[in-house]
Amino acid sequence: MSLPAPTDDALRASQALQRLIVLEIERSGPLPFARFMELALYAPDFGYYSGGAEKLGRDGDFTTAPEITSLFGAALARVASAIMAQSAPQILEFGAGTGKLARDILTELAGAGVEVERYAIVELSGELRARQEQALAGFPQVVWLDDFPPSFEGAVIANEVLDAMPVNLVAKKPEGWSELQVCILDGAFAFQAAPASAPLLAQITRQIPDAASLPPGYVTEVHAMACGFMASLARMLGAGKAGAAVLIDYGFPAHEYYLDQRANGTLMCHYRHRAHADPFFLPGLQDITAHVDFTAMALAAQDGGLDVLNYASQAAFLIGAGIDQLLLRTDPSDPAAYLPQAGALHKLLSPAEMGELFKVLVVGHGVELARPLLAGDRRHRL
Repeated sequence: MSLPAPTDDALRASQALQRLIVLEIERSGPLPFARFMELALYAPDFGYYSGGAEKLGRDGDFTTAPEITSLFGAALARVASAIMAQSAPQILEFGAGTGKLARDILTELAGAGVEVERYAIVELSGELRARQEQALAGFPQVVWLDDFPPSFEGAVIANEVLDAMPVNLVAKKPEGWSELQVCILDGAFAFQAAPASAPLLAQITRQIPDAASLPPGYVTEVHAMACGFMASLARMLGAGKAGAAVLIDYGFPAHEYYLDQRANGTLMCHYRHRAHADPFFLPGLQDITAHVDFTAMALAAQDGGLDVLNYASQAAFLIGAGIDQLLLRTDPSDPAAYLPQAGALHKLLSPAEMGELFKVLVVGHGVELARPLLAGDRRHRL
């Protein structure tokens, strides 16, 4: 692969993380890939999200919708306002990135005269939390949490959170399903197949339609940790009187996820704005993600007692939230101001960009969504 070389300090940090992973393999044996991914992303001090390297924006490894344009946050603010009006004046955001989305939402709501008593952020990355504290210094209602609160009423936001949750890798063999584990081979990380455990087989049966019909050699992901997140989300919201969560990510419903053409799965890595498929490249210095199985997420929410309120493409959802009207706040006769905003909006909405690949799942109870948000509803496709 032709990828940029890391700095000496970054390379030393990656080597330290690799030694930590090797020690765990030597102590416990081959690791489920979910455990390897958890260490690569979240190991204290050295994991991708817990280390100090910049992750978002021009100097990072990828760019998210809030970094592209403030229109994204302004549109979500409208949705959050309607949810809060039916529940409580609170917002909870998971994985708030640089803090820009929170700032854009709070700025939009303040301009509309909508009070937010508390904006809580659950953030695992110390580096990102420090950036958030700086970006949100002017909003005293912002607080940081280390985990789910026991109950919550209001609007929950999770933008590109589910895709960063560790996944198990499974492979279809002639004799059945195996789990791909991480071992050491010739001094390097490598995959080896092991019989899938009973809980993993149950998750495969639950998650993959017609799993028995997939061809030998088929490799894919099982999202047990993300399903656990949805179960925790359901318990939290269920303990309150009313509320809803808006989850935005790239992925597919199950019947589109497990297709023959995705026989190698959807696992992808991001390093300095370059995408590749090697999860063993410089652990701790690159992001590792998998597409989201939105059917599995919806089922986990339903199992926890929540209603599935909407499932739509990002384009349909943002248009339903009025993002095209928000663009018109910028005078089209001023091309220097208007064209960058219009270009950013095109990136969010175009089927060739983020508009179709990214989906929005809304789950909750005790609230109803406005009719325009349901214009592109695809719950029947989950």
